[in-house]
Amino acid sequence: MRIIHTSDWHLGRIFHGVHLTEDQAYILDQFVRLAGDEKPDVVLIAGDIYDRSVPPTEAVRLLDEVLSRLLLDDGVPVILIAGNHDSPERLAFGTRLLARQGLHIAGQPGQDLSPVILSDTSGPVYFCPIPYAEPAVVREKLTAPEAADHNLAMRCLVRQVAALIPAGARAVALAHAFVAGGEESDSERPLSIGGSGMVEASCFEPFHYVALGHLHQPQSVGGNHIHYAGSLLKYSFAEAGRRKSVTLVEMDGTGKLSLETISLTPRRELRCLEGRIDELLARPQSGENKDDYLMVTLTDQGAILDAIGKLREVYPNVLHIERPHLLTGGELRGPSADHRRLGELDLFSSFFEQVTGTPLSEEQARAFIETAEALHRQDREVISR
Repeated sequence: MRIIHTSDWHLGRIFHGVHLTEDQAYILDQFVRLAGDEKPDVVLIAGDIYDRSVPPTEAVRLLDEVLSRLLLDDGVPVILIAGNHDSPERLAFGTRLLARQGLHIAGQPGQDLSPVILSDTSGPVYFCPIPYAEPAVVREKLTAPEAADHNLAMRCLVRQVAALIPAGARAVALAHAFVAGGEESDSERPLSIGGSGMVEASCFEPFHYVALGHLHQPQSVGGNHIHYAGSLLKYSFAEAGRRKSVTLVEMDGTGKLSLETISLTPRRELRCLEGRIDELLARPQSGENKDDYLMVTLTDQGAILDAIGKLREVYPNVLHIERPHLLTGGELRGPSADHRRLGELDLFSSFFEQVTGTPLSEEQARAFIETAEALHRQDREVISR
């Protein structure tokens, strides 16, 4: 069985005020051509198809074009699941009709968690889509009061799915989760506020391969068979210098795996530059793409009039400027001096203490967490109306 595993497309993403749809269309064209060359038996997309629950129309058109090319032009079945950024109901519209064309979509868990069965020369392989769901949703949909946190909720979902797989059969899971041991980046939205959204790798014991989404860096956790493909594009300057890719998986008749990481080339790279403004304006140097998306750290001590305007005369896509010496006079209370790296609870705690002069109490923190989680659930539309 030949599988292409990808995830975290985040169609419709806006990065520092720039709509990335053209960049996403560029990389997805490479992806479709790669699928045409590699001729997989199936493409797995492990969640966060869109960047928000109500995607812009151009993002919907792009997904329609990509899936049409995969299904109609190349004849490749596609299995995809909702992630924590997606609206399960919107994503799963027309599921039963689309399945007849080879497009299998799992929006949110319900009583029907039947696997998708595809066959190769060695027999059937059971593909088990496990869409992202908060513990409260799992408790409701599966009547599982024991699903008190993300780890227990995942165990409930896996237990129900695994019961549908014949003994000894090859099985593949798609899941959107933060598996313990995975490397985070600051471009991912936390799955839980003020607590752990992690699940244990041991949740996935019934499967020969687990195609994961959520973490944006390609990596394996808890063994080679539990793998994140990572995002197709970089969505944070902290990812500058890293390569983005998809994962080609080959499974033999016994379930033994061979994984290959295939890099993709973006329309524009994300890069970080540092130096005095006069030095930077003397560039770009040989081999440097002036059209890349840039974050610039200026080391000048004095005032600079319209720094970003001057830099954009040379580098048209400067998106962010930092002036470190201007930040030394202020102090942000809390666990980090950089507010962009704070979680929602830490950021609110810091704000609360600066405004009131007193630390956030445990009771106030619980109230904030409950309110924020409720707003996130409403935004993701994971609770049926």
